[in-house]
Amino acid sequence: MPGLPRTRIARVYPDRVEVRGLDLTRDLMGRLSFTEYSNNRGRRFTQIVLEVKLTSAVATKTTLSSTNLQALGAERLAELLMEISSSSPAAKRRLRLELAGAQSPKELAKEVRKRLTTIARSRSFVDWQGVRALAGDLDTQRRAIVDNVAKADPKEALDLLWQFMGLASCVFERCDDNNGVVIGIFHEACSDLGDLAAKAKADPVKLADLAFEALIGNDYGEFDQLIRVLSPALGQPGLEHLKRRMIDLSNRPVKKPAENERVQIGWSSSGPIYGDEMAERSRVSTTRLALMEIADVLGDVDGFIEQYDKKIRTVPKIAAEIAQRLLAAGRIEEAWQAIEASEQPRRSSSWDWPDFEWEDARIDVLDALGRTDDAQAARWTCFERSLSSTHLRAYLKRLPDFDDVEAERKALNYAQRSRNLLQALSFLVSWPALDRAANLVLERSGELDGDHYEVLTAAANALAGNHPLAATMVLRSMIDFSLRKARSSRYRHAARHLLDCSGLASAIKDFGSFEPHAAYEARLRHEHGKKSSFWAFVE
Repeated sequence: MPGLPRTRIARVYPDRVEVRGLDLTRDLMGRLSFTEYSNNRGRRFTQIVLEVKLTSAVATKTTLSSTNLQALGAERLAELLMEISSSSPAAKRRLRLELAGAQSPKELAKEVRKRLTTIARSRSFVDWQGVRALAGDLDTQRRAIVDNVAKADPKEALDLLWQFMGLASCVFERCDDNNGVVIGIFHEACSDLGDLAAKAKADPVKLADLAFEALIGNDYGEFDQLIRVLSPALGQPGLEHLKRRMIDLSNRPVKKPAENERVQIGWSSSGPIYGDEMAERSRVSTTRLALMEIADVLGDVDGFIEQYDKKIRTVPKIAAEIAQRLLAAGRIEEAWQAIEASEQPRRSSSWDWPDFEWEDARIDVLDALGRTDDAQAARWTCFERSLSSTHLRAYLKRLPDFDDVEAERKALNYAQRSRNLLQALSFLVSWPALDRAANLVLERSGELDGDHYEVLTAAANALAGNHPLAATMVLRSMIDFSLRKARSSRYRHAARHLLDCSGLASAIKDFGSFEPHAAYEARLRHEHGKKSSFWAFVE
């Protein structure tokens, strides 16, 4: 444009400044030094700097910040907030909370209690589109209780939070929480109960009674962590009281009604399901889990063990839990007896995956007994069966210097010969042993299952730097799978993989027995040319 200041590297326009073709006020602001340009080869850029400063000043004044908003004045801000809240129920509720809090914590508590009552009375169903708004409303109330009311009156806050937690059943009955947003809010509130109970110096016995009622009504898992979070506030007296109440409940089975009075609530492969049956299962499960958690908090290993029948104690997972607790209590011989008495995890030619909980418990007990060689042998066996890097690292860590080098080489050789290609590739990439991973891919590229994108994508990314041909073969396996199986939902990713292959091709000096990239793409166009949605992503 004639008449506008310009140099070889810069030009000033009425609405912007360009340096080397880039808009300085948009693309480079905050990333390049003006001094660097102004001093370049002695050229002066006073006009540019002035223009940038003016533009920057305007942009700064219109940026949303507390400082800029204060400049509008209280009256104008109030008008804007009223305008915004008129079309936003969430904003309106937040403003009411702020106004109530400005009066007094008591008024804020009153406003929160009023809102909790309204939520409890609501009956309209909230689908997946509205569930985040519901979660936001709930979290606003939770924060008001925990962050504001609790500072002035912990006891009132604790009472409000119990009322909040009581909303769980009615809320979950009328909302779609498949993504877990709402239950997350209740779990946070449950965690807050522990802190508030301690601050409020709640009576341990009364707190235990509240916990008991909450646990027997824990229909949606909102109180799953209640005993753990309340244990500091409950102390020994509260925990013992809660334990007695749970034992009492465990001794009172649900009364079975007359046959003609039983209510059928469902059907299973074994026949009808009745309401009294479900209530009894719930009672047994609730008391057993609560007594186990109480035992853990109190450090009562025997109390934990008592919750399992003798036959159940032989199940590998349960035996491992018992052994770990006995080991922590210093009862090493009993821990070994628990492991030895358990049923050996099943192994077959088609399934040889370790039960890691049981294996790890066994290894820990062997170490505690001083049977180091047996523990090492168990670690190596776990590695051989699963290519577990955790067990291999633990094995190598305990070897003498230099022995670990030879053992690592032996382990990597073993992994490279594994029948399970994806498992071997995942192990070698994560170890990392990228040279071996690349060789594995090139030797067995025809076996790669492109459906396992979670393993293959990570492998391709890891190999791309120094092993472009291997990375290309991994990417091609995912591309081929998507196109051959017509997985249209993966076309976008497959197209990106094809573009990545194109970029890697320049780094590959020799494709060897594999198709060069141009030939591979040409074949794809010939075989899958009609898959227009895929090619649209490519082009």
